[in-house]
Amino acid sequence: MLLRETLDSVVVRFAGDSGDGMQLTGSQFAQTTALAANDLATFPDFPAEIRAPTGTAYGVSAFQINFGSCNVSTAGDAPDVLVVLNPAALKVNLPMLREGGQLIIDSGSFTPKNLARAGYTTNPLEDGTLDDYLVLTIDISAQTLGVARPLGLGHKDALRCKNMWVLGLVYWIYDRDPQLTLRWLQKKFHDHPQIAQANIAALQAGHAYAETAELGLMGYTVPAQPQSTGLHGLIGGNKALALGLATGAYLANLPLHFCSYPITPASGLLHDLAATPELGVTTFQAEDEIAAICAALGASYAGSLGVTASSGPGMALKTEALGLAIATELPLVVVNIQRGGPSTGLPTKTEQSDLYQAIWGRNGDAPLPVLAVSSPADGFYCAIEAVRLATKYMTPVIVLSDGYIAHASEPWLVPDVDELQAFPVKFRSDPHGYQPFARDTATLARDWVPAGTQGLEHRIGGIERDALSGAISYEPRNHQRMSDLRAAKINGIAADIPLQTVDGPSSGDVVVIGWGSTYGAINRAVTNLRAQGWDISHIHLRHLWPLPRNLGSLLTHFEQILVPEMNQSQLTRLLRSEYLLPVTPLNKVAGQPFKISEIEQALCRMLEGAEN
Repeated sequence: MLLRETLDSVVVRFAGDSGDGMQLTGSQFAQTTALAANDLATFPDFPAEIRAPTGTAYGVSAFQINFGSCNVSTAGDAPDVLVVLNPAALKVNLPMLREGGQLIIDSGSFTPKNLARAGYTTNPLEDGTLDDYLVLTIDISAQTLGVARPLGLGHKDALRCKNMWVLGLVYWIYDRDPQLTLRWLQKKFHDHPQIAQANIAALQAGHAYAETAELGLMGYTVPAQPQSTGLHGLIGGNKALALGLATGAYLANLPLHFCSYPITPASGLLHDLAATPELGVTTFQAEDEIAAICAALGASYAGSLGVTASSGPGMALKTEALGLAIATELPLVVVNIQRGGPSTGLPTKTEQSDLYQAIWGRNGDAPLPVLAVSSPADGFYCAIEAVRLATKYMTPVIVLSDGYIAHASEPWLVPDVDELQAFPVKFRSDPHGYQPFARDTATLARDWVPAGTQGLEHRIGGIERDALSGAISYEPRNHQRMSDLRAAKINGIAADIPLQTVDGPSSGDVVVIGWGSTYGAINRAVTNLRAQGWDISHIHLRHLWPLPRNLGSLLTHFEQILVPEMNQSQLTRLLRSEYLLPVTPLNKVAGQPFKISEIEQALCRMLEGAEN
């Protein structure tokens, strides 16, 4: 009887060619692990090239998962186990593997041709390159062909099943139940039973091979994490945003019109929302980014919730229409899934470099609220907050996510929508005394009147309007007044958002302040160092503009302030300009998320410097 070693957590990384199905393999492993009640975080890492040459470093795709019985906040700094299905995957990913980590390698793919394509002059399986690791070489290609070819598949199609073979192997190593994947294969290939049978056979063969082969292969058990009561599921960042937008529209009692143009990594929002017409969602794939935001704005003018989404390059194209939304004072939610830049940049890699663009990136004084998503599941609640602010204050709202959050996933406690606070919209219907730009005294928001409402016909547009009638006005004092009113409306939102909280002491030696997807790495780094006795606190911002009204006073209670962000100090400069405080940046613009160790090292340097 096998005695399995118990682990608190483990990081596994699957890597292969773009056509090897690594994202599918990783997502199936993540779903199965979620069902085993482990906490987890994932990091899909794939190339930008759609058809990179097979076997080259440009086409390597990877999926990393960190799972355990403890709290998991990131996908892990370094894999404990690296599964590679070709030489290029080994070359790209080996530097990430921790020293002494385990390698599982498809030796059948290490042919002279594939080695040359990957840039190897010698075979790393034979030249000592892997001496510092625990290496398990299996001819996975031959093993897969042995079970798939007899079922009638050709050589090429049979070889495509090897990701299922290796998934079966890893399922056995970590005591995962393959039944979920078996059912998924049957459903996915329902119309292609031969392909379904071959993949199922490969999965079962990989599992049986690990169980029966005399390889000295070690099995592990990762106990379940204690779960809170309620319905739990695994959710990705884009999916959470999509559900949050639909829920926000429901809470506002509005139909949702999502108008978008496909762009990586924001396209998933269009895919997810297109599948939810039963939630009152209408989707429109526009011919370009400008048409998309203008269509969304038109939907808001007609009395629906207009929403659009893009990434940095698309946001640049949407800028003029975003200014039109500010000038007309119509509700609009704009989601920016940030990626590496500038220009086309790194389409499938992550970054946080659009903060300036979100807060200030328009002609004229054109203020609007800016929110940031901190984790995949947080997108649900951040989207609802964006809808609330947009409809209450008659303003466009920008939601910042990024490529890391968009494609990552984590466990999620599914909320009871009936327990969420509703904020139903009230359209104006009384024509008596109506002035298109008369404002609510508390919010400074003008009335929302759907186009065509009888007796309330009005005109709005991008040219400056009279502060009451909405008639075109070039009068200097009127423009000053309108500019002041638009700014005061957005600044006033600070009184309607929660006070900023602090994780840890409310004063002390060092506080780390972050936004967006840096949350997990900061949280874990601070927790680790706090356990060692260091005095560290963590502030994480959801509301980036306007900033929480108590943030400035909070920061004055700390000796040093560290701001880790995936850009060249954008939040750092914002905090310095707003509060005139010394702020230390920690910048990373590599297309990859922060590692926990990178933040720990920066904090240790600050703390040790303070002691000297």
